[in-house]
Amino acid sequence: MKSYQATVNQQFEFTIDDLVNLDLVPLAGGQFHILKNGKAYRAEIVQTDFVNKQIILKINGTTYHIQLADAYDQLVKKLGFSAAVAHKVKEVKAPMPGLVLAVNVEVGQTVQRGEALLILEAMKMENVLKSPGDGMVKAIRVQQGTAVEKGAILIEME
Repeated sequence: MKSYQATVNQQFEFTIDDLVNLDLVPLAGGQFHILKNGKAYRAEIVQTDFVNKQIILKINGTTYHIQLADAYDQLVKKLGFSAAVAHKVKEVKAPMPGLVLAVNVEVGQTVQRGEALLILEAMKMENVLKSPGDGMVKAIRVQQGTAVEKGAILIEME
């Protein structure tokens, strides 16, 4: 199993081992019922950003911003380096199957890292796909209402 670390609201850090004692039951619409130490919680996934490894959760009405770090991210941090390197992106692919709800860019538009490119609905959740790097939109291969498979090229960049 991969070793992930989660930083919540830039303050609290958790690992997969910290979550072992959770009793987690998925509900409809991206919601979950959680039991921990005899206390019940209702959680909802508000937004996911797979490119930047970020998740926004709402637990019992309170919003939490979660930054995930894989083994590589943790090693870079431990060594005191920064993994943030400006790189050119050639293609933006669908991280999961879904339906394109909106395309927020146009061909020829210059975009910055983190800028919203399109909204993809998957499992009744809206996922904002952001640009993983700086570049210019060369081609848009989908339009609003298009159903896409995981790995499908959505936008070409140059």
